[in-house]
Amino acid sequence: MPCYRCGARQTDPVRGASPWKRGVRGETQVLICPDCQRARDLDLDACPSCGSTSLIRRLGEVECRSCGSVRQARPDEPNVASANPAKFTSAPGLPAEVAAALDRVLGRS
Repeated sequence: MPCYRCGARQTDPVRGASPWKRGVRGETQVLICPDCQRARDLDLDACPSCGSTSLIRRLGEVECRSCGSVRQARPDEPNVASANPAKFTSAPGLPAEVAAALDRVLGRS
């Protein structure tokens, strides 16, 4: 999953905590790369109980990592996860990267 703001994709992680941040925007789980995290205008959904933007979405629920509040996700909410949806729908180069990774893992030349 690419960064919702700039489209950058994660590379193989090093051991330890990921520098990428998870969030919820428009009822959709999104990732934010380290560079975009410096921006103050991430436009993430906020917890209605405490105002935190440390939310995660899973199985139709949205949970606040700060206060533990859990609510049902709103299914009628429009999906606005990408800052520019048309820009990242085809993820340029992704098929070639996947093919190369499979070749490495499966020992193909």
